[in-house]
Amino acid sequence: MNLLRELPLYREPTSECSSGCTTTSAEVASGEAANDTRRLPRWLKREVPKGNFNHLTQGLLDELKLETVCDNAKCPNRMECYSQRTATFMILGNVCTRPCGFCAVARGRTQQVESDEPARLAEASLRLGLKHVVITSVTRDDLPDGGAEHFYQCVLAVREKTGAAVEVLTPDFLHNDAAISRVVESRPEVFNHNTETVPRLYRKVRGPKSDYRWTLHLLRKIKELDPSIKTKSGLMLGLGETTDELFEVLADLRRAGCDLLTLGQYLMPSAVSADNYLPVVRYVPPEEFEFLGRAARQMGFADVASGPFVRSSYHARDMAAATIEVPLPSIISESA
Repeated sequence: MNLLRELPLYREPTSECSSGCTTTSAEVASGEAANDTRRLPRWLKREVPKGNFNHLTQGLLDELKLETVCDNAKCPNRMECYSQRTATFMILGNVCTRPCGFCAVARGRTQQVESDEPARLAEASLRLGLKHVVITSVTRDDLPDGGAEHFYQCVLAVREKTGAAVEVLTPDFLHNDAAISRVVESRPEVFNHNTETVPRLYRKVRGPKSDYRWTLHLLRKIKELDPSIKTKSGLMLGLGETTDELFEVLADLRRAGCDLLTLGQYLMPSAVSADNYLPVVRYVPPEEFEFLGRAARQMGFADVASGPFVRSSYHARDMAAATIEVPLPSIISESA
């Protein structure tokens, strides 16, 4: 994709090291070997937030028997978010039907859908005083609609109870346009579906059922059904992707009408059970995340969160406030 060379600081994707291995240009530029991941770099170490709101948030979730992706996916930002009385709610149980190699959420026999969950979720949102509520779920391939109706009911319940803006982060509803349409009918302010990685690594990272082309279709479909809904997607970095591959994905996302973007560092959920997860190929330095964020904005994304600790719902309320009025730039449209 030669037009990407017009971006500032664009670098060649690979080079050959003295031992014959192939590394990305970003690895060479940062001076870090691709397999030097035994210890966390300094920028991934931080203090635990202080305060009692941590316990207040956890206590409320326990009382209302609600799951969060913060807990189940072992998010590194959990303490920070809980201390600010916010969380990303996870509906449809805490057991997933997909064997994603990056995720700590349990896999196996799924649970029965709880019809009162939308009401409990709305009550928690009200008591936490949330103005922007993020709702995600496990993947439920065992349900005919993938859980779309439950998403619909949750969005309506939260909006009726709190008046808050709602952001959904859904699974792919693979090959089910009707499921996408049902969620769109609830009119969330933001519809997020994560791309996660580049096409070359897609099935290794997301499992054999995943389809990069369907991810793009899903994002396009949302805009076709309701252009007023802001679309969002995110990728994890450090799984072995090259700079070239990453920018190809960003261009594909813009062509699909994606408005908002998150870029964060992949971290293994647990070092104890490391064999269960994909290894970290590289820790991306903060200055590279800053460059990628600037470049993505030049490509036309209305807002971008790019940093080592960025996750799907990172500063979600602020990102949702971004004005979507950026035309598709020539760097993408000319190469479409």
